Amino acid sequence: MIRFDFQTIAVMVMATASSLSVAFWLNHADARGQAHAETVAVIPAVAAPAHPHSGASAAQVLKAADGHYWAEAEIDGRAVRVLVDTGASVVALTREDALRLGLHLTSDDFTRTVQTASGPARAAAVELKSVAIAGAEVRQVQALVVENGLSQSLLGMSYLGRLSGFEATPAGLTLRP
Repeated sequence: MIRFDFQTIAVMVMATASSLSVAFWLNHADARGQAHAETVAVIPAVAAPAHPHSGASAAQVLKAADGHYWAEAEIDGRAVRVLVDTGASVVALTREDALRLGLHLTSDDFTRTVQTASGPARAAAVELKSVAIAGAEVRQVQALVVENGLSQSLLGMSYLGRLSGFEATPAGLTLRP
């Protein structure tokens, strides 16, 4: 049984509005050749239903001492430490993590502009073959590689939004494939 209280609904509305706002600006900025993505602090939210992967159990990500949800993701078969960020519209990779994944990008690939905590940065759009957290796998995930200014890779809504659901609690995060 799923229960929703007023606070959960309010958080869901705020997360959805934030994601839609970012998507709107990404679509309109793409028409001018620039994309702007916002990242905000992790907030509890529940994703809209997607296509669940049959037979897979829910994955758990514990809240770290710093208050964030850190996960060991398997991206294209390699381990990458990511910060779960429901305010990021896409998975965002540092240049270093992208190189470790075998994504060799040239300066010409960085055609977008994103807003990071360090200010504006150039980014390159890529598609990841698969992203998995403790078995909660999603295939063909849209992502951005940020050239400079991103201190850690982010697990954004291009992964989270394709799960059948996810839920944040004071102790951790549950990801439902």
